[in-house]
Amino acid sequence: MSVEVQVSAKTTPEDRLLAPHGGVLIDRFVPAQSRDRLWVQATDLPKLGLLRRELADLLLIAEGALSPLHGFQDSAQVETILEQGRLPTGLAWTIPITLQAKGISVGPGSEVALVDEDGHLRGVMQVEERFRLDLERVATRVYGTTDPEHPGVKVLRTEDPVRLAGKVQVFAGVGSVDPYRLSPEQTRAELNRRGFTEVAAFQTRNPLHRSHEYLLRIALEVSDGLLLHPLVGETKAGDIPAEVRMECYRVLVDHYLPKERVLLATLDTAMRYAGPAEAIHHAILRQNYGASRLIVGRDHAGVGKYYGPFDAHVRFDRYEPSALAIRPLKVDVTFWCKACGGTASTKSCAHDASQRVELSGTEVRRRLEAGEALPAEFSRPEVAEVLGRYYRSIRS
Repeated sequence: MSVEVQVSAKTTPEDRLLAPHGGVLIDRFVPAQSRDRLWVQATDLPKLGLLRRELADLLLIAEGALSPLHGFQDSAQVETILEQGRLPTGLAWTIPITLQAKGISVGPGSEVALVDEDGHLRGVMQVEERFRLDLERVATRVYGTTDPEHPGVKVLRTEDPVRLAGKVQVFAGVGSVDPYRLSPEQTRAELNRRGFTEVAAFQTRNPLHRSHEYLLRIALEVSDGLLLHPLVGETKAGDIPAEVRMECYRVLVDHYLPKERVLLATLDTAMRYAGPAEAIHHAILRQNYGASRLIVGRDHAGVGKYYGPFDAHVRFDRYEPSALAIRPLKVDVTFWCKACGGTASTKSCAHDASQRVELSGTEVRRRLEAGEALPAEFSRPEVAEVLGRYYRSIRS
């Protein structure tokens, strides 16, 4: 049986922001008038359980954050991504969005019900292809390494290489509700309501420290507004929990930034730690949310010593505007300069390294784990208090 229902691609003539990647914002949610019928039909389909990161991808596809995708990608798309960093249409794309088969015996022409880890029905996929993914090749082409200690490669090596591709239809209104989660459509509506045209987006998985704040202020100087868009999906062990990071963002916005020019919203997607490739992926996502720039600082989406500090800057230079319309706001290495008495970069400070206090999320975590207080040059006191409270709680 076929359970295909009509879904749409949304266009909003009043939208003054940068167009979505590919030109239209995809919508793969099941229309309200078809929901009950499809739900009943889906209960008779084979069930495929989604991992948390796969569920996050499914919802991002449905709401258009991964436009122009209509579903999980097939082998032809994966091939051009790995070889060219593009979709077959020529649009920039660097991270394959695929679905593991997990032993389920279905092939082209079949439908499967997609369920979350609690067994709740979340959507339906029409299987268009069953193929085998070369995991070592993905590691090399996406992560730039096959080192099993790389957190992205480590996850990849646990996966089923057999993948299912096809369009999805997703049930809205199922699962927990994050009050800070806004769809691309909702985000664009709010940015338009505020009268913004040029919007800079900021991606982070870390609590905000002074270097981050410096980047935010640069973005506010050259843009109409700022989309502060922390990643709250699956991250590696040792990263600070999302709810603690969100509290840090809230106190910074409340006390130090112009609230009317900052939109704080969450992005629920897994962190891949793919460095330059993931920087492009983050940019595509933020373009779909309405941003025209993505702040790209040192070692964007990096981990350890796998990537050079400015590899992500260089990766953007591969793409012409027709392939990737959002542009990077490239920022040099930043630090606290004791002589200047503030945050600076190598482009704005004349003093040598002896005057610099290097700021990084890794160093913030190290100090907090050791029970050390964060000095003023590292973090605002309100942010330091939130972080200190969390680390005291896990030590007690």
